Amino acid sequence: MEQERSLAELDERIAGCRACPRLVDWREEVARTKRAAFADWTYWGRPVPGFGPPDASLLVVGLAPAAHGGNRTGRMFTGDRSGDVLYAALHDVGLASRATSVSIDDGLALHGVRVTSPVHCAPPANKPTPEERDTCRPWLVSELRLLRPTLRAVVVLGAFGWQAALPAFAEAGWTVPRPRPAFAHGARVTLEGPDRPLELFGCFHVSQRNTFTGRLTPEMLRNVLRTAAKAADLPTRTYEG
Repeated sequence: MEQERSLAELDERIAGCRACPRLVDWREEVARTKRAAFADWTYWGRPVPGFGPPDASLLVVGLAPAAHGGNRTGRMFTGDRSGDVLYAALHDVGLASRATSVSIDDGLALHGVRVTSPVHCAPPANKPTPEERDTCRPWLVSELRLLRPTLRAVVVLGAFGWQAALPAFAEAGWTVPRPRPAFAHGARVTLEGPDRPLELFGCFHVSQRNTFTGRLTPEMLRNVLRTAAKAADLPTRTYEG
């Protein structure tokens, strides 16, 4: 794959990708049929690029866009309940300008943080295949390489993202321990790299299954984000909710 010169160029190329026929068909079908609650929306219906500043020192890695979230709005974790939880927590600890993320033009800004995923298209049943995950990996590798001058810490949401991201870190220049570290909420692993070490953190995914059952609470999420922000040399604030 040709090496992009900037994140803006990378994001543009990601949005035009049609490499996985099943995902192309699904994302476009969802964009045509829509959900009744969003009948007046013009769905994005394409791969969703990462979101955040090009000099981010903290990266948050999810799974894939939601069919009626990112696939509708065109921005990661925007327009669905998982995003509501994530951006509220980022705002609580001082890493986002506002607590909600509803549309691509709502004015939300992230402070030193970028949000991305190992799969950029909404998959049926929220389950990409291993082949789709691997086909999408070069985009994440390119993103990591472009962020490498400033990147100091990464929070990976969920076991799927963890398993998908580890090979990408290795390909982008960091050393992943052998055997590969296992995913766990609160896991912390140091990856040695050519510029500086990268601190990798595991966190349960912000899925409704996890947040509705209490497996992941807002406090648990805030704690991981605050710890990762400290590792990334980002200022945070104390939550006073």
